[in-house]
Amino acid sequence: MISAETKTTPSPSAHTETETALAGLWRVVVLNDPVNLMSYVVLVFKKVLGFDESTARRHMLEVHELGRSVVWTGVREKAEAYVYTLQQWHLTVILERDETH
Repeated sequence: MISAETKTTPSPSAHTETETALAGLWRVVVLNDPVNLMSYVVLVFKKVLGFDESTARRHMLEVHELGRSVVWTGVREKAEAYVYTLQQWHLTVILERDETH
């Protein structure tokens, strides 16, 4: 008996396109919101991101005055983890690609 076996494998270009789309640097951006107190945002930055007091205050003021602050830049997987954790602390956070590199 002759058996014809067919295997379906994704094309190399599809795999490469996905890797390219996820590669590179990503930004964790905290947005201003009308809910959280400034002191609370400083506390969260210190606890979650390990910022010292002055760095946490500087980023909090950027959020307050400019409406956003990039608090971390790096690989996507770690950026997604920071976004998730900061959202669990009820901050408004987005993930965006860092196009500068």
